[in-house]
Amino acid sequence: MIRGSITALVTPFKDGAVDEKAFQDFIEWQIESGTHGLVPCGTTGESATLSDMEHKRVIELCVEAANGRVPVIAGAGSNETSVSIEYTKKAKSVGADAVLVVTPYYNRPSQEGIFQHFKAISNSVDIPIIVYNIPARSVVDITNDTMGRLATLDNVVGCKDATGEISRVAAIYERCGKDFIQLSGDDPSSLGHTAHGGQGCISVGSNVAPKAYGRFHDLMWNNKFDEAKVLNRSLHRLHQDLFVDPSPAPAKYALNLLGRMNPDVRLPITAVQDSSKELILSAMRRAGINI
Repeated sequence: MIRGSITALVTPFKDGAVDEKAFQDFIEWQIESGTHGLVPCGTTGESATLSDMEHKRVIELCVEAANGRVPVIAGAGSNETSVSIEYTKKAKSVGADAVLVVTPYYNRPSQEGIFQHFKAISNSVDIPIIVYNIPARSVVDITNDTMGRLATLDNVVGCKDATGEISRVAAIYERCGKDFIQLSGDDPSSLGHTAHGGQGCISVGSNVAPKAYGRFHDLMWNNKFDEAKVLNRSLHRLHQDLFVDPSPAPAKYALNLLGRMNPDVRLPITAVQDSSKELILSAMRRAGINI
């Protein structure tokens, strides 16, 4: 079942290459800590700077490490439809449970172009597709009406909404129905998103505090919103301060402090500034993370 705290996994690097052992060890820690699902090769995984071979290998490594214990939703997005189809086929071939496909970026397609992009992927590969709407990065917004059209495609089963607009949950429910999976793509709004009927969040914060985020979503799943609100207050700074510098540099800095991986990122992302480090440390302590 796709729900709850789904980690948008960072991709560890060592000496310029993907650190395969650190990545699989990191996945093991995530699952042991109560994470409900995994997304390799998303934005937080620096998919834009992974080579084609690396992208496919990271998906394979994640599926192998998860070993069916939690769903793997492989990032398969590109601004080129044929490339998205290729990544989706790879995800299917190695046993991923679903794919996450972002709105085509840079090209600025029309709503019809967006629909045809997802239709081509759906028609090419029989695997569940989560549509990723993030206008801040892709420039183009998927309207609620277009999302309703996308929901009619055979393999489109849900969406990740990173607009932060809570009112969209009801609007998409109205157009797509109760079985359409709605996931927040934004930790700060995930409490409200779930309260309005969402099923979970593809989270950056859960990279650093998987146990706390897993519990946070378990509380909401069991309608214990008063307790969830208390926990959310302790996580609030982490929601925010993992973006004090361009992501995923702050998350990798925090994970380096925890001994999980090197803090290395790829250009044009740069390492965390010294002036940001105390903010990240403070947010981690507020979230109850022992450093």
